[in-house]
Amino acid sequence: MLVKDLVAAMERIAPLEHAETWDKVGLLVGSSARELKGPVLLTIDLTERVLAEAERKMAGAIIAYHPPIFDPLARITNASAQQRIVLRSIELGLAIYSPHTALDAVPGGICDWICEGLSGGSPGKIHGDCRALVPHPSREPTQEVKIVTFLPSDKVDHVRNAMATAGAGIIGNYQVCSFSTPGTGTFLPLEGASPTIGKPGTLEHTAELRLEMVCSRLALPLALQTLRRFHPYEEPAIDVYCLEPKPQREFGPGRRLVLDRPATVRELAQRLKTFLKTSSVRLAQAEHAGSIKTIGVCPGSGGDFASIARQEGCEAYVTGELSHHKVLAALHSGMSVILGEHTGTERGYLPRLALRLRELLPGLAVEHAEADRDPLEPV
Repeated sequence: MLVKDLVAAMERIAPLEHAETWDKVGLLVGSSARELKGPVLLTIDLTERVLAEAERKMAGAIIAYHPPIFDPLARITNASAQQRIVLRSIELGLAIYSPHTALDAVPGGICDWICEGLSGGSPGKIHGDCRALVPHPSREPTQEVKIVTFLPSDKVDHVRNAMATAGAGIIGNYQVCSFSTPGTGTFLPLEGASPTIGKPGTLEHTAELRLEMVCSRLALPLALQTLRRFHPYEEPAIDVYCLEPKPQREFGPGRRLVLDRPATVRELAQRLKTFLKTSSVRLAQAEHAGSIKTIGVCPGSGGDFASIARQEGCEAYVTGELSHHKVLAALHSGMSVILGEHTGTERGYLPRLALRLRELLPGLAVEHAEADRDPLEPV
């Protein structure tokens, strides 16, 4: 088994295209072609203690949920803990992979896992309607633009097939995809023109078909060149439209959970506490809070999505940590807040990640680092 096999498995679980644009995800340290020897260690934070454990266990790779390389490194020495971790990992031939926000955003990821607990569901089952707070925009590479032209009906097949050879008209597993509608075109050839239909100085009305085909930006120059080459007109009318990405309801950061059975804020807080197996969670209850049906969810630090949750009609917001002033803003807006601590809302997912890796890579030894723990503890 090679490191690239582990990378491929992780990208099946959490495709990196769903990570936030600011995030640093994927294979951060190591060669994808290197043989994967020893167990894979899962951790939320890659600390020096976790790295020492990986060395003792002769691990071949570490899956660190939080990227240990985030801000650019100007040098790799022993001057800081971060540099020492990277340097020692390289010396050991230890691969480091981070899924971070990609693992939050995908179906069956950390956000959905929390929703299972809040809804009273079973593993893989959420009792209620669940969608991303911010649905991820998806645009197929072959459908980035649409080319539209107008031509006589007896020339449509000829032009369509030519454009298809240039990369237009691909939708998933289908090729030569197009749409055509009839209409009437008008044009007035001027002196010096060589019209296919009509003559200079006379306004022409002719039956035409509007031909539409999707295309990638990469293939667009060749597709347009091919269109002009095979189009029967001297000056063909050609339009190019940019296509908007299509939001994917089940992919994206955060969740908007509509419960099948509403519950009070305190009931939800108790559910979260039990689900996370923690000694306590923190609760800020809005005035006049009654039965809660719609909940916003974001693991870790959810400050960026609190206001979005309220705009989406959430009556309660569940996250790991939130600044004091954002808690107050939520309460003033009428939204209650439940906090399960930053890594407290993340770490419990690691056993499920281990299970999914073992299913994809039978025989792979996957362990949760014993040294991985929340740096904050109640006293």
